[in-house]
Amino acid sequence: MNSLWFILACLSGYLLGSIPFALVIGKVFYKKDLRQYGSGNPGGTNAGRVLGKKAGVSVVVLDALKVVLAIWIGSLVSPLCGMLSGFLCCLGHCYPIFARFKGGKAVASMYGFLLGMSIFVFRNAFYFIVPFLMFFIVLYLYKWVSVASICASVCSSLQILAMNWGGNWQNYVLIACSWALTVLIIYRHRANIEKVRNNQESKVTWI
Repeated sequence: MNSLWFILACLSGYLLGSIPFALVIGKVFYKKDLRQYGSGNPGGTNAGRVLGKKAGVSVVVLDALKVVLAIWIGSLVSPLCGMLSGFLCCLGHCYPIFARFKGGKAVASMYGFLLGMSIFVFRNAFYFIVPFLMFFIVLYLYKWVSVASICASVCSSLQILAMNWGGNWQNYVLIACSWALTVLIIYRHRANIEKVRNNQESKVTWI
């Protein structure tokens, strides 16, 4: 029975991640398909640029909260299940079954993962706070959301590696999930990395 609940919780994590809030908000409230505007990415940054700040913030918050919800559901089974449910939620966000497997870049999802893990697994807010601060420091210095996101994800994985090395095997699963998420974020930003190299990446102006 525990194995069945474990599988169901992990599956629910992926399905929650597959809910494309950027597309839902764009189509329902603005009559626009975000995939046809701006960068074409159905994520919070593009939603903010195309639909406005209110829409962008809403997408970011909802994309983060769906991962928190997935981790909470999984944590009712076990800490390991919460961890894997959260990771699968991030994966679902990038490759959503409800949007032909074309999703976002997992930045808001990463923060949802860190927030959910901080609340339900680690019981330590610094797992969320440190990468969050790193994001805004890099964003303030360079004005590139993509660069700040990548730096924050690497910072998060290094922190998790340093604080969880050794101990039981679940720690190594956590480290593996963290680095897999970082690699996924870097991969999803490969076009942005090329634009940064060519000095063509858009910069934010509000910080």
